[in-house]
Amino acid sequence: QVQLVESGGGLVQAGGSLRLSCAAPGSIFSRNAMAWYRQAPGKQRELIAAITSGGGTNYADSVKGRFTISRDNAKNTVYLQMNSLKPEDTAVYYCNVGFTIATLNWGQGTPVTVSS
Repeated sequence: QVQLVESGGGLVQAGGSLRLSCAAPGSIFSRNAMAWYRQAPGKQRELIAAITSGGGTNYADSVKGRFTISRDNAKNTVYLQMNSLKPEDTAVYYCNVGFTIATLNWGQGTPVTVSS
C-alpha cells in the first residue's frame, strides 16, 4: 500500500510561516501531479494547492499569494511554503496524488495551528 508522509506542521503565530513536506514513493511521484489539502475542525477537506509533474500550479483563492507549492523530483518530495498565516489556516494538512482529485488513501496529515 502506497504511503504518503506529511511533516512540518506545528504551532505558529499569525503572520508567521511554515514549510510542509510530503514524501511519496518514487514509482508514483515523478510522473504524477501532487496536491495539498487541508481539513479544518468541523469542515470538509478542501484542495488548496496542486502542481503538475512539469511544475504547473494552481491554488485555491483562500491561499493564493500566500502559499507556494513546489516539488523536488530528485527527492520525491512536494512542499508547501505557507507565509502570512492566519488563524483560519488552522487545519490538518494532507498531500495526495492528482491535480484535482485525490487518488490514494490519505496519510496521517500534519497539523497546523495558527494563534492570533
